[in-house]
Amino acid sequence: MTVEKEDELAGTEQPFVSHLIELRDRLLKAVYGLAVAVAALAIWPGASGLIDFLAQPIRAHMPVDAKLIAVGVFSPFFIPLKVLLMAAMLLALPWLLYQAWAFVAPGLYSHEKRFALPLIFFGSLLAYAGIAFVQLFVLDRMFAFIQAMTPASVAATPDIASYVEAILGLYIAFSLAFQVPIVVVLLVKVGMVTVEQLVTFRSYFIVVAFVVSALITPPDVVSMLALAIPMCLLYEIGIMATKLFIKPKRVEAETEA
Repeated sequence: MTVEKEDELAGTEQPFVSHLIELRDRLLKAVYGLAVAVAALAIWPGASGLIDFLAQPIRAHMPVDAKLIAVGVFSPFFIPLKVLLMAAMLLALPWLLYQAWAFVAPGLYSHEKRFALPLIFFGSLLAYAGIAFVQLFVLDRMFAFIQAMTPASVAATPDIASYVEAILGLYIAFSLAFQVPIVVVLLVKVGMVTVEQLVTFRSYFIVVAFVVSALITPPDVVSMLALAIPMCLLYEIGIMATKLFIKPKRVEAETEA
């Protein structure tokens, strides 16, 4: 005789208006957190300091007195403001993700809640790691390669708008690519794949990683390898994490029973 497990979410339904009010409150809290991050970064290091920080990798491979140029009339104003807002979103990322989780948490089971917070923490950590990897490793080698391939008769003085757009694109690409372990763990957790299938798919993932890297990175070998190789390593880390932290469905069901 099997005993049906009582649904812990039974009777917790709320009216639609209550969900809208909760959504409004969470959005306001997210905006407040973002505003605090903007104010903090505006005080230090400031928009100009952020631009100087972003320009360091390419300035290291330019002549000493060379500077980035601003072609657009309003670029000297809007580009630092854009960088400030993007940096504030990055700084407030854990808070923003937490507000999203807090909104959906009432509709989650207890085991799902226990699984969500570590995902927010490690997801934010991996995003920061991807951006730091770009800033500290990829850009220096990428610009060294580009400058080495630049003819002597050409002065490489990029426009600040196109430069910031390219750097932010790399930040987003690497921060998303570094989420590979999270995606792998989630796929196993929801039962879409098994660890054995992930191991079998390893060789195909290597090909996918190099194709994706070639599509979303600049047309140079350095940045492509700098994205593809970490993706492959993170895929292996994801497989090891599933073996350590994800119970097989049969064992999990027996534990819950």
